[in-house]
Amino acid sequence: MKVIFAGTPEFAARALQQLLHSEFEIVLVLTQPDRPAGRGMNVRASAVKQLALRHGISLMQPQTLKEPGLLESLKQFSPDVMIVAAYGLIFPKAVLELPRLGCINIHASLLPRWRGAAPVQHALLAGDTETGISIMQMDEGLDTGPVLMQTRLKIAADETAQTLQDKLAQQGGEAIVPALRALERGELHPQPQPWHGASYAGKLGKADAQINWENEAAQVDRTVRAFNPSPGAYTRFNGEILKIWKVKPWDHLAGKPGEIVRVEEDGILVACGTGAIRIEEAQRAGGKRLPVRELLQGYPLKPGICLGA
Repeated sequence: MKVIFAGTPEFAARALQQLLHSEFEIVLVLTQPDRPAGRGMNVRASAVKQLALRHGISLMQPQTLKEPGLLESLKQFSPDVMIVAAYGLIFPKAVLELPRLGCINIHASLLPRWRGAAPVQHALLAGDTETGISIMQMDEGLDTGPVLMQTRLKIAADETAQTLQDKLAQQGGEAIVPALRALERGELHPQPQPWHGASYAGKLGKADAQINWENEAAQVDRTVRAFNPSPGAYTRFNGEILKIWKVKPWDHLAGKPGEIVRVEEDGILVACGTGAIRIEEAQRAGGKRLPVRELLQGYPLKPGICLGA
């Protein structure tokens, strides 16, 4: 079976790696154009591109799938199926209809919950206790196509976006090869998504990562974990950004929302709208992620100070 693979980040690269170890023929890889990334904003190839180059696979990096001549170029590869994972571009109808078996998406949620670009972060922000992988047949909607199979995963209480995405990437990679085999044999039966329970996981940015100390402690904890590692949940102190990387909810502690109530050797207790959180790891602007024990050296965080101003 001839496969075109479309994906960009590490989540997608895990699935491509599994396909490369299977009997399927990867005839082409599509990935997003190289873009600046990291603190130095150096132009960097995607994880999928790096993997494709190491294996000598034909590669295309269109700005859009509506580029003139692109459809004709794709036809030359005579794909039986296209596998899509976190690619990041809209698929026009002509591309969706090109492969004999259609376009199959590896989506990091239990559809119809959390359709869209940021399902992992939204699941954490909402306090979901379970998520998973949906292998779905793509249509012209946003993650609205029929589901071919799903795998489920419990969300740990201390899960971050990084740890959860790593687990789902592994699960998605392990699921796609047997799913593709079953699809080839005609053993998968598309199930239309129910409309009840549908939710949208829109893109999240830096503004969404700002901690609202009026929220209850559990929500502040979820915010910190949902934006770890990117872009990092943050608050403000002395006119600069203070990123918060690790906290624990803390009960029975009174104070104004954002007020530092107590400073301990290994933790800073901050009051929330309800309850409090204990900051255990943070980062000053331009500095490194540090445990509180090291952060407090020369940094004037004291009881009575209000964060967020």
